[in-house]
Amino acid sequence: MTPSPAATLSALLIGSGTLHFVSPAAFDSIVPRALPGRARTYTQVSGAAELAIGAALAVPRTRRLGGTLAAALFVAVFPANVNMAVDWMRRDSVSAPLKALALARLPLQVPLVATALKVRRQSGRPVT
Repeated sequence: MTPSPAATLSALLIGSGTLHFVSPAAFDSIVPRALPGRARTYTQVSGAAELAIGAALAVPRTRRLGGTLAAALFVAVFPANVNMAVDWMRRDSVSAPLKALALARLPLQVPLVATALKVRRQSGRPVT
């Protein structure tokens, strides 16, 4: 049986959120330098957001909100993904396969946003 879109997004976000705390340097390095403050702060805040949204997607009562927040998060982190791709393309020390991966990752945001919005639509009205 195939996992539901909500379960898939939940697992993806909880896994990624966990990595923000287990291996933060990788995420620190893709925070755009133009942002004020420390990169680690953005890494920790985005990791906590991913964990919270992943949990919201896992619970039917909060799934609609989770879908909305997941779509917003995927849009919000897109600049960091672009920054990473541009940075890696400029570095001679980054291998060609990693450069290709960084570029291929960019259009993947579209189906992630679409799936999050699908989860939102399929979750019906919020419980009041």
